[in-house]
Amino acid sequence: MAMASQGPRLLVLGLLLWALRPLGSHAGKLLVVPVGGSHWLSMVGVIQRLQQSGHEIVVVAPEAVLHIKEESFYTLRRYAVPFRKEDMEASFSELGHNVFENDPFLQRMIKIYKKVKKDSALLLSGCSHLVHNKELMASLAESSFDVVLTDPFLPCGAIVAQYLALPAVFFLNALPCGLHYEGTQCPNPVSYVPRSMSSNPDHMTFLQRVKNMLFVLTEKVTCNVVYSPYAQLASEVLQRDVTVQDLLTSASIWLLRTDFVNDFPKPVMPNMVFIGGVNCLHKNLLSKEFEAYVNASGEHGIVVFSLGSMVSEIPEKKAMAIAEGLGKIPQTVLWRYTGTPPSNLAKNTILVKWLPQNDLLGHPKTRAFITHAGSHGIYEGICNGVPMVMMPLFGDQMDNAKRMETRGAGVNLNVLEMTADDLEDALKKVIYDKSYKENIMRLSSLHKDRPIEPLDLAVFWVEFVMRHKGAPHLRPAAHDLTWYQYHSLDVIGFLLAIVLFVAFVAFKCCAYGFRKCFGKKGRGKKAHKSKTH
Repeated sequence: MAMASQGPRLLVLGLLLWALRPLGSHAGKLLVVPVGGSHWLSMVGVIQRLQQSGHEIVVVAPEAVLHIKEESFYTLRRYAVPFRKEDMEASFSELGHNVFENDPFLQRMIKIYKKVKKDSALLLSGCSHLVHNKELMASLAESSFDVVLTDPFLPCGAIVAQYLALPAVFFLNALPCGLHYEGTQCPNPVSYVPRSMSSNPDHMTFLQRVKNMLFVLTEKVTCNVVYSPYAQLASEVLQRDVTVQDLLTSASIWLLRTDFVNDFPKPVMPNMVFIGGVNCLHKNLLSKEFEAYVNASGEHGIVVFSLGSMVSEIPEKKAMAIAEGLGKIPQTVLWRYTGTPPSNLAKNTILVKWLPQNDLLGHPKTRAFITHAGSHGIYEGICNGVPMVMMPLFGDQMDNAKRMETRGAGVNLNVLEMTADDLEDALKKVIYDKSYKENIMRLSSLHKDRPIEPLDLAVFWVEFVMRHKGAPHLRPAAHDLTWYQYHSLDVIGFLLAIVLFVAFVAFKCCAYGFRKCFGKKGRGKKAHKSKTH
């Protein structure tokens, strides 16, 4: 018992010793194949910490990509693609605008399907230009990298890792259609694990379980459109038959930007590492501009408002409704917005093209956070203990908002149907109803109560893969089974055949015995009767 009680202490001591190790120990070389936009913003902190630990970082990115730029802590190698950065910005702008259109359900689904298909083809062409760039790929092969760090949301990095025969570390929030479960062979029971975008809780009613099952049946169609072309591209480049699952199962470690404080409890595998909150560890001092805004807010404090990097402009009617609702509260609102200012913008609302979101949320005068419920913002809200008003727009944002609402840490609004009064009521509720602050502070306390910070944990596992050339000991045997072996259908069939065979033999034996015992007796009685007559 004494030895067992020392286990957690030894673990913490070991992690602390690792964190305090001399910089440059086990220095290696990392190849990073990222996804742009908010995906990159979540990954960049890990890359910076790895460079501070003495590792050499090379980032390979297309010429037309959002947010990835030259930095001092990595070498950026760009490659040509058949589209421009303006095309990407226009695509995101179109997506951000479409979410505010209140179309009929079927029309909206068709529009989303066409949009996904168009954007997927664009991104696939970028990946194709990378893997077919013989000069760049040859240069990467000669560079003696130790590991590939990539976001499998677009499995281009997984193709590169297999082409270079390097271990891969996947860095992500989640994959659509539960592909991360297929990639890890992690059990994923439909009875209590909510499917992505279903907005189901983990304790589901019968109808919610029916809905969950329908999501399982329909989500494969969308994922087939997005991901099956990467399997074809990989097969061409690697010169062997490759499936999407083959690309995903190649990962040594999955660094998942989630935490069970936000997510529902569910099965996990040994190579799944949870680093939720990796993006909100450090806060910087506010600039003079934002410090002035905060100080001028007085006793009422401020509200931070951002719908993420993908929404730059809101339709005029909706923007005016939002501006009206914001104008009805006494707090100063800092609204990240790059579109045309609403004509009814109140004096308490300040529009900025960019704001230091995590730094502002960490300020003691911040009273509420209006967010689109992206995973990045949700964890910054949790880390800093700020109750939220959530306006989910697409993707996993609906699920994030639903979970926060069920935990009493925020209010969920339908951005298409909400009015100015709805926004006002939601803000006043999370600001003045103490239960919201208490609940988010409880979640924040749970989230921060851990032996090692998420950023240090992420760096540790990347270095672990570098030191050991992968992590095959964490790979479950499920990866090497066929689908019927995985579900033991061959064993069930074999045992069923034995049972049926035994039952058949027993039946035949009984029938034979019955005929022997009763058949002769019956014939004897008939013969006796015939003689008496």
